Amino acid sequence: MTVGPGASAVASGVAETPVEAVLPGGWRLRRLGGPAGWLHGLGVPEGTGREVWALEATRLAVVLGSTQATSLIDADVAAELGVDVVSRRSGGGAVLVVPGNTLWVDVIVPAGDPLWDDDVARATHWLGDTWTAALADVGIAPTEAHRGALACGRLGRLVCFASLGAGEVTQDGRKLVGVSQRRTRAAARLQCGLYRVWDPAPLVRLLGLDAEGAADLATAAMGTDRPNGEVLDAFLARLPH
Repeated sequence: MTVGPGASAVASGVAETPVEAVLPGGWRLRRLGGPAGWLHGLGVPEGTGREVWALEATRLAVVLGSTQATSLIDADVAAELGVDVVSRRSGGGAVLVVPGNTLWVDVIVPAGDPLWDDDVARATHWLGDTWTAALADVGIAPTEAHRGALACGRLGRLVCFASLGAGEVTQDGRKLVGVSQRRTRAAARLQCGLYRVWDPAPLVRLLGLDAEGAADLATAAMGTDRPNGEVLDAFLARLPH
């Protein structure tokens, strides 16, 4: 088991990554790969315009929210599965990051941009709408972007995909897209995650959940059953101009 805070990474990793394309609306696309802790630790950039980061974790990881202790994770199971245990600076519950299965997209919105909103909840409404449109483009519809208060079930404060917050997307009551955010005075880093296949079995073991918890988690979320590249392309095409 590798334990490390996401904050240990340096923001220079972004600056050193070339811009792959400039999309309509002025979005600069970057692709970054590395351990989940390093990717989470990348700072919120200042003095830049709109950016979208397509992130690819290179190792299996469980990412804990900023208020969660690493003691939540069974160290023996983590070592057996080869799981990195890392923390992010944003709140919420644990997220399993699986290379090749987890689609991880971060969106950078600078302060003063038309998409910027001082209200933390409203700030993600446009993002949820963008995901619902993109998912419809790949045949996943209807979906719904959440605009209400944070909804936590029995496991919601423990596992991200067992709760529902502003901007997050569901289909038939099951979570498809998770959203968290980090904000500074200069910009917001809106972090999005979804799965090609929803398989909570590793989380069940890592968190030591009982049979009831395992059953709840199995039905809390769902995967897209689409290639991640196809879903990412649809999202990029739907970004606001």
